[in-house]
Amino acid sequence: MALLLLIAFITLPIIEIAVLLKVGSGLGVLATLFLVIATAVLGAILVRQQGLSALARFRREVDAGHAPAFELIEGLMLLIAGAVLLTPGFVTDAFGFAMLVPAIRRGLAQMMLSRAVVHSSAQATQTSTGSKRRTESVIIEGRYRDAD
Repeated sequence: MALLLLIAFITLPIIEIAVLLKVGSGLGVLATLFLVIATAVLGAILVRQQGLSALARFRREVDAGHAPAFELIEGLMLLIAGAVLLTPGFVTDAFGFAMLVPAIRRGLAQMMLSRAVVHSSAQATQTSTGSKRRTESVIIEGRYRDAD
């Protein structure tokens, strides 16, 4: 994982610079700068709007007594989208704007959530003989009192 991040941190700026130079040579410096600033401003506006919407959904889930795991993942994805949209460059902007499309964001959030769910009520455990047996999780309820 660390190697993958290292490669990304090295190659992404090189790709961004190459794309900026190519766009700059075709459109000109001022038009390219305007596009970079415009995508950052538009991205900030969209992230704010969708972030407030995600916060409202988060509050509704909490008020209803549900765990807002899906809303937390969506919020994290919006945070990442906002960060990459503020980063100068067209490649990161494409990624950031893709994260702002609700269908894409919800699909990725659902995929992440499905991989993160751990089923603890009936886990299979390995015995010393190598066979598997089913165990049920035990919940002990009671009262707690701190006695000095």
